[in-house]
Amino acid sequence: MSVVTTDRIEKKVLLSAPRTRVWKALTDAEEFGTWFGVRFEGPFTPGKPQRGVIVPTTVDDEVAKAQQPYAGMPFEITIDRIEPERLFAFRWHPFAVEPGVDYSREPTTLIVFTLEEAANGIVLTVTESGFDQIPLARRAKAFAANEGGWSMVMTLIEKHLAQAA
Repeated sequence: MSVVTTDRIEKKVLLSAPRTRVWKALTDAEEFGTWFGVRFEGPFTPGKPQRGVIVPTTVDDEVAKAQQPYAGMPFEITIDRIEPERLFAFRWHPFAVEPGVDYSREPTTLIVFTLEEAANGIVLTVTESGFDQIPLARRAKAFAANEGGWSMVMTLIEKHLAQAA
């Protein structure tokens, strides 16, 4: 069943890896950055802004090529919640890639990763919500970019875990 909404994106992937392994790939800032395509300045801490720069992923050459034009751009998230081996959430300014634009006054969207047991592994679900609060001039473009982006991210973590196995 597919639900169409303008406020949220949801993607799921079945990962053939133990829960602890998937959890580490999500919540270890260095490992997350390797497959996601960001070099962070430090560990993920709830309630704290986490700064870094975009660097091409090491997991997929095609995605790395698509990320290359953004290499070196600042990247900032604020860790919302960490519930060990169950939920990891952060906030960010979606599709904030325009050089010289200050997005700090805009609302953020909430990204939530959840892990659930499944017969053949772990179901990882990512949900990004809050697009209806983004300024109208950017909303559709940010939603479209992130809709495709989250599909790519699910493939990246799947490849990363397969390579690391």
